[in-house]
Amino acid sequence: MDTRRSRISGTSVNWFRRNLVVIAGLLTLAYLLLPNVVVTVFSFNKPNGRFNYEWQQFSTDAWKDPCGVAGLCGSLSLSLQIALWATLGATALGTAIAFALVRYRFRARGAINSLIFLPMAMPEVVMAASLLTLFLNMGAQLGFWTILIAHIMFCLSFVVTAVKARVMSMDPKLEQAAQDLYAGPFQTFVRVTLPIAAPGIAAGALLAFALSFDDFIITNFNAGSTVTFPMFVWGSAQRGTPVQINVVGTAMFVIAVLFVLASMAIGNRRNRRKA
Repeated sequence: MDTRRSRISGTSVNWFRRNLVVIAGLLTLAYLLLPNVVVTVFSFNKPNGRFNYEWQQFSTDAWKDPCGVAGLCGSLSLSLQIALWATLGATALGTAIAFALVRYRFRARGAINSLIFLPMAMPEVVMAASLLTLFLNMGAQLGFWTILIAHIMFCLSFVVTAVKARVMSMDPKLEQAAQDLYAGPFQTFVRVTLPIAAPGIAAGALLAFALSFDDFIITNFNAGSTVTFPMFVWGSAQRGTPVQINVVGTAMFVIAVLFVLASMAIGNRRNRRKA
């Protein structure tokens, strides 16, 4: 009997050792997703007061009227617009810069490579104050356009880093083969270079969109009287937290998860076709 128990104990210990990394990864993932679960649960709450911090009773009123709080949907729409345009601008400029840094040799190339990482390394408040000083010296009116320019500036480094890593791993022989088959520079770029670099460009674009939509510090410095969704959430937290904020957060989380799952499904389907 003791021998059997020792075997079972030894088997359990060996299984735990073999799966220790997987268990640690699952626990970490659960810890990271816990705030999203809390936000989702409290999106169905009906608080008695202004603050949605204690569970009172189940209700779907906030889901039926997500724009019931004045200014919420307007700030959300503004944040989505800024994030979209900032993503387009940062992706276009960042992709061009990444190709230039990888494919061409020019003076100050090393210095530019180093300067690209500065916005990623320095605190956001430093960049926010610097951009505010620039806009004030130029006499610019703080608002939509100053926020957009600021977002493009700090998203640019992230896009360059993502695209640059992809471009550096590309095999130049593929482009040379296309040129040997009489493809012009434009055809080679559109049909060979761009599809290969597309995953890096997409990663940079998604990162830029998330950073722009979520930013508060740089936006707060350069917004003037304009209110984006993060600023609306911060302002609401001073007076009360409406349940609709949890509804918007839950909806965006679900959309992001569905987008990732759809991307994985498309990738798996392509791999099966190739196989």
